[in-house]
This record gives sequence, C-alpha cells and structure tokens, in this order.
Amino acid sequence: MVATPIKPSQHPLAEYIYRLEQGQALLKDSPENVLDVVGILKSYGVVLDKYSINLNYIAEKQFLVLFPFFKYFNGDVSFSRLLKHWWHDRINYEYAEYCMRGMLWHGGGKLDEYIDSDEFKKNCDQIVKVKFKNNPIILGLNKIFPDFLSEQIKMSAYYSALGQFWRVMSDMFIALSDKYDRGEITTIPQVVQHVLDGLVADASTPITYEVEIKGKKYPLIPPSAGLTFLMETAVPYVEAVFFRGTPFLGTVSYNAQANQIPNEQGEFTYGALYADPFPVGSAGIPPTLLMQDMRHYIPDYLHEVYGKTLRGEDDLLVKICISFQKSMYCVTTAAIQGLAPFPLGTTNEEEKMVNRQYLEGWMNRFLTSQIMAVNKN
Repeated sequence: MVATPIKPSQHPLAEYIYRLEQGQALLKDSPENVLDVVGILKSYGVVLDKYSINLNYIAEKQFLVLFPFFKYFNGDVSFSRLLKHWWHDRINYEYAEYCMRGMLWHGGGKLDEYIDSDEFKKNCDQIVKVKFKNNPIILGLNKIFPDFLSEQIKMSAYYSALGQFWRVMSDMFIALSDKYDRGEITTIPQVVQHVLDGLVADASTPITYEVEIKGKKYPLIPPSAGLTFLMETAVPYVEAVFFRGTPFLGTVSYNAQANQIPNEQGEFTYGALYADPFPVGSAGIPPTLLMQDMRHYIPDYLHEVYGKTLRGEDDLLVKICISFQKSMYCVTTAAIQGLAPFPLGTTNEEEKMVNRQYLEGWMNRFLTSQIMAVNKN
C-alpha cells in the first residue's frame, strides 16, 4: 500500500515548517546573520561562564545563608570590589537569578517533580537538622513555618541546576566562535547543527547536587535520581525563558481586573522569542541587565557592524537584543530538531505526517512571536 503524499500545510507560518523540513532554520541563512549570531553567542558564552560560576557558588557556598549580602562576590570580598559593586561596575548576576526563578516558578520535567518528592524532603529535613543543630531559633521557626527552609533549598537546587546547564552552554558557544574564526562555520544551518550536536552530546549528563556542612557532604539530588542535562534543564529552560518568561513590572498591569496578564501560566508569552527589543535599556526590564553584560564582550567584527548603522552605538543595547533574539531562534531550531518524533528530513510519508503535526504545534506558539521581525533584517 502506497502512503498518500503529505498535503501542503494550511498553517499561517507554513513557510517556516517547510524551512525546517528542508533542513533550514527558523532564521534565514545569510552571511550577515551568521556573523550576527556567532558574534553575539561569543559574548553570551563569556557572560554565561560568569553566571554559571556564580550560580554554583551560591548553591554550594551560600546554602541556607538567610542574609547572603555577598553572594555576588564568589568568595572574593574586598573594599575595592564592594565599591565596584555599588557603582555597578560588575556583572549583573541578578539576571541569572531572574532566569532561575522563572524556571523554578514555571517548573516542568523530572527536576520539578523530584524537588516535591518524599526523598528530597527527607534530604532537606536531614540537612536542616545538621545545619541548624545549635540554632534553636531557626529550628523553632522551621516548626512554625515548615515549608520556609525547604522552599529555600528547592531554590538552591535550581541555582545549581541552571549553573550546570549554563556551564555546558557557555563551552558550546565559545567552541562555536572558535570554529567560526577558523572558517568552519559559514551558514546558519551549521550554527544550528553545532548547537544540536552539543545538546545531544551532553543530553544524558547527570544533574546532581550536594552540599558540604561541617566538612561532610550531603546529597540533595543524588545520581540515583536520574536527572539529566537535556530533559531536566535544557527543555524546561527553553520553556521558561524562551517562551513563557514573566511580565515585566511597569510594562503591564498586575491588576486582575485589567486582564493584561493571562490567567494561566501556560499562556504566558513574555519570553525571549516574543520580546520587543526596543524597551531594552529601560529601568525594570530584566534582559537589559543581560544586554549590559554582553556589551563588554562583543567581538570587534560585530562592533564594527554596529558602528556602521544609522545610530552607531547610541542604541547599542537594542542592537545587541536583536542579535541575541536571532541567536535564540537558532538555538530553538536545534531544540525542535532534537525533540522531533522522526528526523525532519525523512522521506517516509507517515513519518512526515507525524512531523508535520509536531511542527504545526510549535508554529502555533510562534504566531505572536518575533519570528517574522528577525527575518526582515
């Protein structure tokens, strides 16, 4: 029996479905886009390295420190660093925490399930007793509010998980830049393939977490929990940061009667793939912190491109945001390819049909995104 050839898609974004089926990316392929994406990911990779180090430091060294005044110093506290911190001559680690809290709030995956498990609660109870053995005030407070410390520990688990995730992504983006410098990356599909290969290579890397108290190590997420890089950090990260995000204070009303924020978390569209780049630079917009950090590490060749535009460097943060958004569509393309039911280039008609339904589901989420805007540049 011969399978019926698949019919043309009637989806409003059918163009992008065909693109993916033909081995292309959500971002159109051009030398300008390659330079833009690789350059911004080089900067992003440097920043993620710093974010990762700090998140892991907080998870391990600031564990259950209720007033962590120096959590952004990575253990190196000095008067000169304190002055730089107050003057904001530093990396904005607050953005890393913003992403961590977004992942914690939106949840998803086995990590979200595990931190609500009896095993995790048992580990938490043991650690609280050891950590505060000689502190009756905290132990008494914990009895009155039994979820207080456990919620802090859950947050610490996400500090660690995101730190481990960004460690891998940082190395991946720096390696991409090195390949580009050697002339090995010349197209957007090659960028996507590099990211996909990296995701696949580390897909089963264990996500674990233990803390040291009084010279003894205590597991919070042991290897036996079976948590891995791809499904427990990469996929929830894409969902929480690329798609859902959180509404930025001052841009929409939190008043329930105003109905400016969806009632369901699953309907949130405040992530990187939807963001309007032009408010970047405004007070209270968290991605502004990321753009400020990346501006310090922009490669010279990308700086040169920015400098030739109409406004030069006067709107540098907006330019960085647009470049970053392009790069995130490339990373999302890799995620779509990696999670597809069948290889997107399959010639089997039944497999094509399953893939088509899968891709149309993704496209439904892109309807109100910036996908067409990034492809105009």
